[in-house]
Amino acid sequence: MFSSFSLPAFIAFRYAKSGSVKQTSFVSFINRFSVAGIALGLMALIIVVSVMNGLEGQLKQRILGIVPHIELAPQGTTALKDEAAQKAPIASIPGVIAVMPFRQTETVVQSRSDLRGVQLHGVDPSVMQAHTLVAKNMEQGGFNYLSEGQFNVIIGRALATKLNTRVGDRLRVMVAGASVYTPFGRMPSQRLVTVAGVFDLGSQMDDKVMYMHLADVNRLLRDPKGSGQAQRLFLDDAFNYLAVVQQLTSQFSIPAEQIKTWRERQGPLFDAVKMEKNMMMLMLLLIIAVAAFNIVSALVMVVTEKQGDIAVLQTQGMQPNAVMWIFVLNGLFNGIKGCGIGLVLGVIITLQLNNILALMGSPLSLAADGSGLPIEMDPVQIVSITLGSLLLCVLASLYPARKAMKIQPSQALQNE
Repeated sequence: MFSSFSLPAFIAFRYAKSGSVKQTSFVSFINRFSVAGIALGLMALIIVVSVMNGLEGQLKQRILGIVPHIELAPQGTTALKDEAAQKAPIASIPGVIAVMPFRQTETVVQSRSDLRGVQLHGVDPSVMQAHTLVAKNMEQGGFNYLSEGQFNVIIGRALATKLNTRVGDRLRVMVAGASVYTPFGRMPSQRLVTVAGVFDLGSQMDDKVMYMHLADVNRLLRDPKGSGQAQRLFLDDAFNYLAVVQQLTSQFSIPAEQIKTWRERQGPLFDAVKMEKNMMMLMLLLIIAVAAFNIVSALVMVVTEKQGDIAVLQTQGMQPNAVMWIFVLNGLFNGIKGCGIGLVLGVIITLQLNNILALMGSPLSLAADGSGLPIEMDPVQIVSITLGSLLLCVLASLYPARKAMKIQPSQALQNE
């Protein structure tokens, strides 16, 4: 007599419309409160997750733009005899965009006013110019000024400020690891170098790294043949380093202990950021869960109030499963209203967040270009959050729906 789905859906839709049924004012308030709670919770979750994604992306660019993604120790490059033949197959690994001979050492750099310990990176200027974020954030000079034999260097603006130096100034670089013994005692290898460029990534690594041509670094380390050179791998996504490491160990038989990744130095920082983002998501999901389970209170009261109507429908041929679907769909409709409002408001506010902060007189400049909060909206993540919120609404509706399904028509009509 009744359609298995159309009539329960129609009744559930009428119950979900607070003004279309004669509900008590308290039931109507609980119903609207749950919808508002779901909307506000989802809106806040979309905003917070988008901002956290943006901050994580900024950290990824600023820090991992300087730190080598993967570095093969000199012992790890002996599997193939010819270095040029080695680069080609490694560069063909999915995710690897470039391979560069590389050398890194700890040095002390001295200016006329200060003394600092930094990491000296010996690089191939052409590869750095093509594949690094540092080359795109040069304030002065560039990697094309790192010519072999000229002993030019590129430093960060933070380091230039601490050393009180600028482009064209001379610095003294000292390497204790390449020291020699003389009649006057142990003398470190040292060289006067010229500042040829200044970069600014706004990173905590800006004052800890200095770039020099690889051949000049080899001479400074008293290794002109470059026997201690490593290989630096540039990845299209630094977070996908594990797949590349597996290829290096399985296909090229390079021992894992001879492969260094960015995780060894910067892993704890990104783990902390990920944990913070997950905890924020959990707290806001709990807010949505509390709002979703307010649906339980509203539906239980609706079931109690509508026992007579449910009994009449059952006597006219409606099956208990159809009765259950009425209240499951009621909760789903409330969830759709709340999630729809939250989704729209969350996306709009996220897109206009920097303008809103500027109007409130509290703009934030955390992006690389100083334009405001970095925001990165992930459509897949937003859809997943929205569907998860709807699922919570459906789960919250199961208890009152099963309670309605178990109503006995004879007892309900006798009570009426």
